Amino acid sequence: MDFFQIVSEVGFPIASAITAGYFVFLTLKFILAGVVSSVKSLSNIIIALDNRVKTMNNDVIKIDILISNALGVKPDIDRISRAEGQTDARRD
Repeated sequence: MDFFQIVSEVGFPIASAITAGYFVFLTLKFILAGVVSSVKSLSNIIIALDNRVKTMNNDVIKIDILISNALGVKPDIDRISRAEGQTDARRD
């Protein structure tokens, strides 16, 4: 009933343009909601992969130190010092 009242006040072309604009708005809102949820899930995956890389880096440095110690070779101090200020990403 409201649509006919708007048509009588502003005319059919303007009322149909407003209706079409509303449907375009709904379509864009639906599409963008899907894109935003995809971006959020990809962001969570990237954060998890970054934590795995940090954990692997810490583990590789630990293994390097253990092997260097077992073989009697001087460990790479520069590599250890570069990783010294970083936080450990492990969750144990």
